[in-house]
Amino acid sequence: MQVEMTDATEQHRYEGRVDGELAAVAEYLKTAELVVFSHTEVFPGHEGRGIASDLVRQALEDVRRQQLQVLPLCPFVGAWIARHRADYGDLVYRSRTTATPGRD
Repeated sequence: MQVEMTDATEQHRYEGRVDGELAAVAEYLKTAELVVFSHTEVFPGHEGRGIASDLVRQALEDVRRQQLQVLPLCPFVGAWIARHRADYGDLVYRSRTTATPGRD
C-alpha cells in the first residue's frame, strides 16, 4: 500500500490518498517560520494501516524542504515526532525568547 500525499493549501491540510481515495488528513496553519499541525484524522475503513504515520512522515519531509519548523499541537503528530526524534526532532519549533512571564 502506498500513501500519495498532496498539500491542499486552500484547505490548510495535507491529504493522504490510497488508490485515489482520500484516507487521511493532517490539518495545519502555516506562518512565515513554521507549520502548526492542529489535527490528524484517518477516515473510516482506513484505520490501523499506518496511513496517518506515512502521511505525517511525508508532510514533515515537505516542511523540511521548505526550511520551516513544526509546532505539533496535534497529539498524534507530537507523539510521532517523539518516536522519531533522531530524524525529525530538529524540526520542532523552540521559542527564542528568554523573557520570564510576570517579571518586571
